[in-house]
Amino acid sequence: MLSVDELFELNAMKTRHGLLLSLLVSLILASPGFAQEWTRFRGPNGEGISRCKTIPTKWTEKDLRWKIELPGKGHSSPVVWGDRVFVTSAEPVAPGGFHALCFSAANGSKLWQRDFPLGPFKKNPLNSFASATPAVDAERVYVSWGTTNHFMLAAFDHAGKTVWERDLGPFVSQHGPAVSPVLYDGRVILGNEQDGASFLIAVDARTGKTLWQTPRKGGDQTTAYSVPCMFHPKNGKPVLVFNSRNHGISGIDPDTGAVVWEFPALTARSVSSPFICENAGLVFGTCGGGGVGSHVAAVRPGDPAKGEKAQEAYRIKKPVAPYVPTSLVVGDVAYLWTDQGLVSCVTAATGEVRWQQRTKADANVKEGFFASPIWVDGRVFNVSRDGDVIVLEASPDHYKELFRFPLGETAHATPAVSGGRMFLRTESHLFCLGGQK
Repeated sequence: MLSVDELFELNAMKTRHGLLLSLLVSLILASPGFAQEWTRFRGPNGEGISRCKTIPTKWTEKDLRWKIELPGKGHSSPVVWGDRVFVTSAEPVAPGGFHALCFSAANGSKLWQRDFPLGPFKKNPLNSFASATPAVDAERVYVSWGTTNHFMLAAFDHAGKTVWERDLGPFVSQHGPAVSPVLYDGRVILGNEQDGASFLIAVDARTGKTLWQTPRKGGDQTTAYSVPCMFHPKNGKPVLVFNSRNHGISGIDPDTGAVVWEFPALTARSVSSPFICENAGLVFGTCGGGGVGSHVAAVRPGDPAKGEKAQEAYRIKKPVAPYVPTSLVVGDVAYLWTDQGLVSCVTAATGEVRWQQRTKADANVKEGFFASPIWVDGRVFNVSRDGDVIVLEASPDHYKELFRFPLGETAHATPAVSGGRMFLRTESHLFCLGGQK
């Protein structure tokens, strides 16, 4: 069975059967039973969009399919393939252990656990020793973790057996590692823009062998935690989009690692990931520092084949700009959700703010967010740092909170949706909601 990523790739091909294929993809995605795989941070291509019809708007504790306790703690988000959920965790105090974990999506039973030693290293107190989200395909799950001296990337088959393991060298950052891998066309791609020796790398998903490695600028307090995604221009070859302080917003050839275009739009650390509005031909990046977003930059790549250079279309400044949460594009509008709980709906093509509202109406009540919003069947879901799941109506015209549910524990992870179910992760628990009990 093809994944959603593969279906969208097929849909993007301009063949004489394109219209028929587009209709077929639309019908498949509209089916309530379609088992969309959640293959990486924020799902297919990092878009954070699910057309699942079986996730309730409101629920009680009794409506949860299952809830399990994880060994250790962590902030990584779950990923899903078929009947398996993959997530990472670690002992909260180093030296300790790092855990790669696999659970049954149906009942939460543990299918396997792989443990790896972790030496002591400094990190931001709001970071964890397991913050990078895995990536998964039909055969393997890909996991990154690290310490100051060893930045690791490994592949396990779905039974938990090690397929390959790479040590990419030291990871130097005042905040510690938290960089998530992604998959594209048989390649595992990982950003490694840090305070020390920096590069982007693609390895063969089957063997772990390096396919390309692109040098990047390092420097003090410039580590980027942004997870790349693919941009498909109307004319031209798809490119990987990376965000970082030293390079701004970059379009990278996924086959060779060559820089196709680049624009210096980011003047501070990039933690959130790029987001795309292909209808408007724009790619976006955000940056900030000290827990506060600085600005959102919208860049129009242009067509390098015609000698067109990337240009900044517009910029949205704080307080609207997120720092850690990645924004969400649905059609022609974007939902920006800041670390402080200010939610804004903007017209993606122009940056015009359509509406703006704080999740807590009382200005004296602080509510923080590190998780990123996702869209599920006409609603926007996000999780606060206090562990409250918040459900909003996805309206371009007004803000409306539909429901709020307390998970009862600190949460930094973004929800995953697959097989008719939603998976929610707090520091030390994994929850399953939706589908048929």
